[in-house]
Amino acid sequence: MGLAGNVDEVVVALALKASRSDPKFGSQIHGFAISSGYISFTTVSNSLMNMYSKSGLLERALCVFYGLSYPDIVSWNTILSGFKKSEDAFGFAVRMNLNGVVFDPVSYSTVLAFCSNQEEFRFGTQLHSLVLKFGLDCEVFVGNALITMYSRWEHLSDARRVFDEMPMRDLVSWNAILSGYTQEGGHGFEAILIFINMVRERMELDHVSFTSAVSACGHERNLELGRQIHGLTVKSGYDTHVSVGNVLISTYFKCEVIEDANLVFWNMDERNVVSWTTMISINEEEAMSLFINMRLDGVYPNDVTFIGLIHALSTRNLADKGRNVHGFCIKTGFFSEQNICNSLITMYAKFGSMEDCLKVFKELRYREITSWNSLISGFAQNRMFQEAVQMFLLAVTELKPNNYTFGSVLSAIADAEDISLKYGQQCHSYLIKLGLNTDPIMSGALVNMYAKRGSISESQKVFHDSPERSQFAWTAIISAYAGHGDYESVIKLFREMEKEGVKPDSITFLSVLTACSRKGMLEMGRELFDSMMNNYEIEPSPEHYSCMVDMLGRAGKLDEAEEMMNKIPGQPGLSVLQSLLGACRIYGNVEMAERVADALMALEPAESGPYVLISNMYAEKGEWEKVAKVRRWMRDRKVKKEIGFSWVDVGDSLSLHGFSSSDNSHPQSDEICRMAKCLGIEMKVLRDAEKEHLQGNFIDNEYNEGAQCG
Repeated sequence: MGLAGNVDEVVVALALKASRSDPKFGSQIHGFAISSGYISFTTVSNSLMNMYSKSGLLERALCVFYGLSYPDIVSWNTILSGFKKSEDAFGFAVRMNLNGVVFDPVSYSTVLAFCSNQEEFRFGTQLHSLVLKFGLDCEVFVGNALITMYSRWEHLSDARRVFDEMPMRDLVSWNAILSGYTQEGGHGFEAILIFINMVRERMELDHVSFTSAVSACGHERNLELGRQIHGLTVKSGYDTHVSVGNVLISTYFKCEVIEDANLVFWNMDERNVVSWTTMISINEEEAMSLFINMRLDGVYPNDVTFIGLIHALSTRNLADKGRNVHGFCIKTGFFSEQNICNSLITMYAKFGSMEDCLKVFKELRYREITSWNSLISGFAQNRMFQEAVQMFLLAVTELKPNNYTFGSVLSAIADAEDISLKYGQQCHSYLIKLGLNTDPIMSGALVNMYAKRGSISESQKVFHDSPERSQFAWTAIISAYAGHGDYESVIKLFREMEKEGVKPDSITFLSVLTACSRKGMLEMGRELFDSMMNNYEIEPSPEHYSCMVDMLGRAGKLDEAEEMMNKIPGQPGLSVLQSLLGACRIYGNVEMAERVADALMALEPAESGPYVLISNMYAEKGEWEKVAKVRRWMRDRKVKKEIGFSWVDVGDSLSLHGFSSSDNSHPQSDEICRMAKCLGIEMKVLRDAEKEHLQGNFIDNEYNEGAQCG
């Protein structure tokens, strides 16, 4: 400061500009400006305000501003750009207007950048009108701000109109519209066209251009173009940029080229948390190893990292490592994150440890509906259906349920044998009350629930009342009729589904093939099986092969059935072997039955079905020594026939009462048996009376016919 004689207001302003990263030194220059009188120069005051604003010291900037006698537009814009909250910025902009300050392009572009909610967006559209009124639409950075605002609010047609009407465009303009199309997700093709036009216009592309273009290729699953743009990034030197590398990894993963994603990752000079998190999410087998390497690389994880890692460990059923990660989350303070706790609940549910699920759930400081959904879904997945319904009943007392809540509880009620149907009906009523019953997924879930619980008429009603019949709804109603043995309706509905242009899935075909099998429609079944593979490109599952084996077996084509069974990937399952064994018994093929029974006994030694079937076949052939041998096997292996259960709704209880043949466990079993005996006697009396009535009618008819002949 000893060179004060050689300093003027320009030097002070430049020194303040250089002090933006060091507000302490800037404050010293501020003191010098006051003592030397240079503070009276508006340019110096503006530089002071800019220095304080960029340093996050807006209050000091405002003190300088309020000391100005005649602030110019730069003064106003400097303060305007220093605000962090949109409401403060809009309040200041209104004050500018009230003070008669005429907005310039910088004012408009700054305010437009703050339009972050619906009300502010409407204000932004009004500013657009003023921009047009004052002829500022020709300003490049005003146009850029408008494109960004419209893109942020998914008004891409308005953003494109602004872009197309700009007399001059810079790289920011192109990048703004390109990013807008990419962020929307469903406009990858338009984004690719914009990028191609950028190349044709010989724009100097940067990392933002490449990031958006590669991301668009990922959305469109366009691997060929993605590789071409990757080559262009290498040529331009942007392949080493961390954001470009991250989006290349994501795109190669979406295009199912994991090897290339790995190559990009390991060739990156710098990797940030996004790079590591993306790799953990796409490479589940190496997720834990990648996480350890991430920590060794000095990169600190975020909540998304842990969610991806927990999902990978859940998928691979690595319970011990999952618990280690849980402990690490507690140690590092991430356990307080709601989404991580929800992931942990889901993880423990997949491990079958509902006790740990409840422990995590109870430790939550706040339980959002997603937390309840994870817990309800966990109980349903682990076939703890009553607990799932109980949690649902608790959840609705605290929060408003959503589609996922109802999806989980309806699935639990559908699969439960011991829960009263009235709880499913209550869920249905609640869905109607919330207006969610028209949702295609919910309609399908209701159709499925009613069908599995034996109320096919309610399933049909829900299906016909659905305003939009999705693939899920069609599959649900077709499966419902298949489950109830109405195979004619199955075929009829399948043909209607095809006419309406709804593409069937593997489950639809499973129901239709089952119908063909039960109805003996072998040729149609073969045609549909071929159509599934050739026309719909659906790879047959073991269940589809099982249907075809059952179909061929019922038609007596046992050799073809065995040949079809041998095509099943892996090894034949229990159901297909049982089907073929049943067919062998019907058509008396003992030789094949022995092979199939041996395979079944090896697969399920304690299952009584194959022993009973092969024993009956030997008995029918009079081979009593073999019958005795099979029974001896059953005794030695302690094989017992599984007892069948029935359920009855007995009142307001959540669960139904289950009972089996010769079951005396109920405290009122004597009374129940007496009532059953009374009902049996009454049924016999009614049956005998009906029989006598029919015989009387027959004799009368015979007598009348004889009289007419005489």
